[in-house]
Amino acid sequence: MASSSDFFDIFATEPNATTGVPFARYMELAMYHPTAGYYTRDFKRVGRDEKADFFTATTFSPVFGELVVAAATKLLAPARPADFTFVEVAAEPGAGILRDVPHPFARYQTISFGQPFVFPARSVVFSNELFDAQPFTRVVWREGRWRELGVALHGRHLREVEMPNFSTELAACAERLPKTAGENYHIDLPIRTVPILERMVGPRWSGLFLAFDYGKTWAELAEHTPAGTIRTYHRQKMGNDLLNRPGKQDITGHICWDWLEDGLARAGFGEARVDSQESFFMNQAAEALAAITKAEAGSFSRRKRMVMQLLHPANMGQKFQALHALRK
Repeated sequence: MASSSDFFDIFATEPNATTGVPFARYMELAMYHPTAGYYTRDFKRVGRDEKADFFTATTFSPVFGELVVAAATKLLAPARPADFTFVEVAAEPGAGILRDVPHPFARYQTISFGQPFVFPARSVVFSNELFDAQPFTRVVWREGRWRELGVALHGRHLREVEMPNFSTELAACAERLPKTAGENYHIDLPIRTVPILERMVGPRWSGLFLAFDYGKTWAELAEHTPAGTIRTYHRQKMGNDLLNRPGKQDITGHICWDWLEDGLARAGFGEARVDSQESFFMNQAAEALAAITKAEAGSFSRRKRMVMQLLHPANMGQKFQALHALRK
């Protein structure tokens, strides 16, 4: 793999770079290349200020962590949280939702994305916006069939192209695609999310799986999002120029909750549920929410503002969902 930190030099070494590389490979390089990838470069990505590109629920620390602890404790009952290790997968470097939060678990540990997924025998396995950051495969319906979209390099300019044939990755799941669609209907397929899930739940640990992210059902992706779902984030602004600033802007899309629910069922978990972030915390962390409200009654404190950001439907309450399931 090229050692340069210049994305265009790196992309130029890809087979068929000038005629077309599958979009998933382009996104993989733009997000995770060791020297030029968005998530591997050392700079500020997450935060509320203009120097960051986006913010997540983890930005509202420690309240988000407190609510997650309360919800996980309730979901594990009647088991004792002290018998479980809380493992956060793919936390930002130097961060973590329980870093400054008292908790009842036996231990708290984080696993960076590039590290092996190894979990204690009894675990709470947690992630926040892990799945939406995986490379997507893009297809479009044109002239009576699905066509895979790719990226080609011309000089130092990237452009979208149609691939002559399906990549091996897409061909393996092409039967999922609808038999027909409207002209120029795009589907951004979160194919890489299922292997990540399998790495997380494949080892035989017991306990709670809890993932916060944003996604849709397969029916919504296949029938109700004609422009696809992939977007970019740079300096707190959303965009749709996916080939601009490669390695220097976030690229993300909606995951398919159905696929992850099916993966949990195959791995021996009980019923998997997807709730809006608002509904999840209202149902699973009601006592913690009440405690925050009671402790700071009569003032619109910083902690109350954090709760509003996390729960209000106009903020993050409906945009994000929580997938949770137990395995004994």
